[in-house]
Amino acid sequence: MSSRWKGPKSERRALEVWVKLSRAVETVGSRLGRRLADRGVGHTQLGILDALLHLGPMPIAELGAKMLRSPGNMTAAIDRLEKQELVARERDDADRRVIRVKLTPEGKALIEEVLPGHVAEITDAMSALTAEEQATLASLCRKLGLAAAGREPAGSGSAEERPRGNRRKS
Repeated sequence: MSSRWKGPKSERRALEVWVKLSRAVETVGSRLGRRLADRGVGHTQLGILDALLHLGPMPIAELGAKMLRSPGNMTAAIDRLEKQELVARERDDADRRVIRVKLTPEGKALIEEVLPGHVAEITDAMSALTAEEQATLASLCRKLGLAAAGREPAGSGSAEERPRGNRRKS
């Protein structure tokens, strides 16, 4: 194992997996980000535009929850998109306290233009893995994400098979 950490083998293995996962995400994300930057859009902004295209207008808090972003991060990203005239804020008719974000025609045109190329880039990056490997990776990432969120997925093994920090209380 490549880490210099001198802890138990289970810790060294977990650290090695984390480093490799992080490096892969950063490398692929950087590759995808360069193309988006040419269009004046970042990953978060693209995610917002994509969500609004496919899900329709929604409250900022709901959009932030879908994007796994903090309210401050969402406000800043939406401010940038609004300044570019790609989204607009509007008060909810039923509850004036709620502010919804919606795509403008310019935002819709941009996401419809950028998204196919972005998906092609992702497909190309993922082609390093077979279809079966992609399915396995997707399943493992979901399992890891659910466990990290405290919602352990079904079939996660017995307490003896799980590392110390992920044991259920009996």
